[in-house]
Amino acid sequence: MSGYEINFDGLVGPTHHYAGLSFGNEASTKNRNNLSNPKLAAKQGLLKMKALADMGLKQGVFAPQERPHVPTLRKLGFCGDDHSVIEQAMRTSPALLSALSSASCMWTANAATVSPSADSADGRVHFTAANLNNKFHRSIEHETTSRVMAAMFNDERHFAHHEALPPVALFGDEGAANHNRLGGAYDQASVQVFVYGQQFLGGGIGPKHYPARQSREASEAVARLHQLKAEQTVFVQQHPDVIDQGVFHNDVIAVSNQNVLFHHQHAFLNQTEALAEIREKMARLGQEFVSIEVPDQRVSVKDAVNTYLFNSQLLTRADGGMSIVVPEESRQNQAVWSYLNDMIQMGTPIDDIKVFDLRESMRNGGGPACLRLRVAVNEAELNAINPNLFMNDALFTRLNTWVDQYYRDQLAQQDLADPQLLIESRTALDELTQILGLGSVYHFQR
Repeated sequence: MSGYEINFDGLVGPTHHYAGLSFGNEASTKNRNNLSNPKLAAKQGLLKMKALADMGLKQGVFAPQERPHVPTLRKLGFCGDDHSVIEQAMRTSPALLSALSSASCMWTANAATVSPSADSADGRVHFTAANLNNKFHRSIEHETTSRVMAAMFNDERHFAHHEALPPVALFGDEGAANHNRLGGAYDQASVQVFVYGQQFLGGGIGPKHYPARQSREASEAVARLHQLKAEQTVFVQQHPDVIDQGVFHNDVIAVSNQNVLFHHQHAFLNQTEALAEIREKMARLGQEFVSIEVPDQRVSVKDAVNTYLFNSQLLTRADGGMSIVVPEESRQNQAVWSYLNDMIQMGTPIDDIKVFDLRESMRNGGGPACLRLRVAVNEAELNAINPNLFMNDALFTRLNTWVDQYYRDQLAQQDLADPQLLIESRTALDELTQILGLGSVYHFQR
């Protein structure tokens, strides 16, 4: 196998709390106002990163963002020193302060869309930060995301960075959570599959209850920015009915790795035609498409949403086999666990199941796949990435010590106005930029 796929997992931020901010994400709204444990959340994420690194996989760390986001509070009319701004916001609009304290950037599948150099006309890896326009608390992320990614991938010979798309519904972009790449080796040409919720120009059907966060127009714009070839690009509509059942992103109903697409029977609108187009375009590249379609009679959409079966990671091991990484909730559901164990006996490329406890993230609506941004690179590009980001024994120990020093083991919404929380968070992030070699990427450092 040539080339590498690197998973950059979002490190949970110090203000991780349950605010129920994400309409359409049923886990998020169901756990609103529950007591959170930021320290445990960060450690659960670090354990997953370390386990994958120990498997011989390339695993990186993606830094969290500064929260509460005082610059946005100032834009909204709160004034005085930083502590006064936060205190005023808590007194007059606690829900607003909660939104601007969200640690949602932990779900780096939404950070950006990434196209490898093997697929781009200029031979560079392309990154477009997602505007996340559909949710206010996420729409403020892309500026810092762009700065962090520029510090991670800072060699313009190999990496091209694009600003987020215009922040309107027409170009609503949710990043890699609605993007799949299907092919063979990670550094060889593949087919990029963009999944959208609704087409706005020219009409078309969409969901009726929950919003379609990704537009076709946004997906097409990203494909143009990344200089992708039409014969290696597919645009597929997510089924509106499953969006209305809580499948707010494609990665809640489908996941891919190399030539394998693991998906639900009702994942896509006009699914037969969509899969046929993917198969045809992969065949032109000399690649065989493997579709593993989970029947609704085995796993319902409801069970898929509740367990995040498809918000899993498919990983190619050093021995060439493929593992599926699922949350503990998938093991606790009889139908899902039964299907998974049957699947690995079916002769598909997936022959191993790995289970992780990610309860803190799951309760806020994000599973294993939400936590990671995949970047496929060749050898030269790998060597051009900031080396401080890669998980190893030393970094794992240092980051756990860092979490123990700065993170709280419980956090409620009323704690967000605590002046000490702001000090703790900023001190932690300032030290983290030194650990990861990011430089001054946060507003408070400028």
